Amino acid sequence: MKFSTRAERIEPFYVMEVAKAAQALAREVAGTREPMIFLNIGEPDFTAPPLVQEAAERALRAGHTQYTNALGLEPLRERISGWYAERFGLDVPARRIVVTAGASAALQLACLALIEAGDEVLMPDPSYPCNRHFVSAAEGRAVLIPTTAEERFQLSAAKVEAAWGLRTRASAGKTRGVLLASPSNPTGTSIAPDELRAIHEVVRARGGITLIDEIYLGLSYDDAFGQSALAIGEDLISINSFSKYFNMTGWRLGWMVVPEAMVPVVERLAQNLFICASTVSQHAALACFEPESIAEYERRRAEFRARRDYFIPALQDLGLQVPVAPDGAFYAWADCTQAAHRLGVEGSWDFAFELMRRAHLAITPGRDFGTADTGRFVRFSTANSMAQLQESVARLRTVLD
Repeated sequence: MKFSTRAERIEPFYVMEVAKAAQALAREVAGTREPMIFLNIGEPDFTAPPLVQEAAERALRAGHTQYTNALGLEPLRERISGWYAERFGLDVPARRIVVTAGASAALQLACLALIEAGDEVLMPDPSYPCNRHFVSAAEGRAVLIPTTAEERFQLSAAKVEAAWGLRTRASAGKTRGVLLASPSNPTGTSIAPDELRAIHEVVRARGGITLIDEIYLGLSYDDAFGQSALAIGEDLISINSFSKYFNMTGWRLGWMVVPEAMVPVVERLAQNLFICASTVSQHAALACFEPESIAEYERRRAEFRARRDYFIPALQDLGLQVPVAPDGAFYAWADCTQAAHRLGVEGSWDFAFELMRRAHLAITPGRDFGTADTGRFVRFSTANSMAQLQESVARLRTVLD
């Protein structure tokens, strides 16, 4: 069978390959003194809070299961608009908000709406692998720009300006824009607001687009960074999700905020590609914004922060250096060079599998996230209970001492 070159360009999602190996080993060690601990998947261990679950049940009982408008339920768009006002002090009209089948669908819609074949989109290295694959699926080309710890593993305005059109001098104008994430997966770091504004000014001056993944924005822990890029202007595209802060991963629900002129274009694409996001999930998500639910989400955010504050210093003590303290999300991007040497292996890929074998601990090697020195980094997810994190540290200490 002949497959499209588009499909062939999409690399495997190695996070999932590691997860399959971990699941296989988990079945073997189930019931032993050291069952598998999973610190490899970026999924909250919390589920949707009671009011959200009850809202889903009511929707089912009432028969609210038919298609909605492709842009999403109007009351949900209004609730999201209200959340921006209450949380960030921003006026984001509901008419600019498009409810999608997860952040993945939002990114796909944005790329299809804005990227022509051959267009280049600048992204930091390291960054979340699926984001560059969305660009590739739209016939564009992701250009990964190496970043450093001093830059918080984020792009700078200077690097964007230097890279703009660099690879396409013979056909000027091919660089289309930037795709950023703040806070970022895998590093948990955010872009300083002043730097983000400077990046957008560079992009805007060249007629480009600034696309920013803000799915971890609700899980910011530092007021210096916990601001939406939408404060900069109405010509940015922001992607968000109910998966992380709102703990609704499998419900497959997200949204995007786009310039007003872009709404009908995205609506047309969504009508054809998705029809609409899950109706039951949309009705359930209305309850996310009730005061009781927000209070629970904030309690959980504090728990995520407490886990970070325990786990990062513990890693450092074990020789797993985290060069930039994460200010959001639930990840630790750690240099495993010293630790790998102690286990007699080289690089994060072999280190991850050796740790899986010796400590029954699943983590994610840096291979997925780029090529700029990612071979010596691993990503730990702290989206797990404090007890599990403490047990993980104990096992790490045993195998690394």
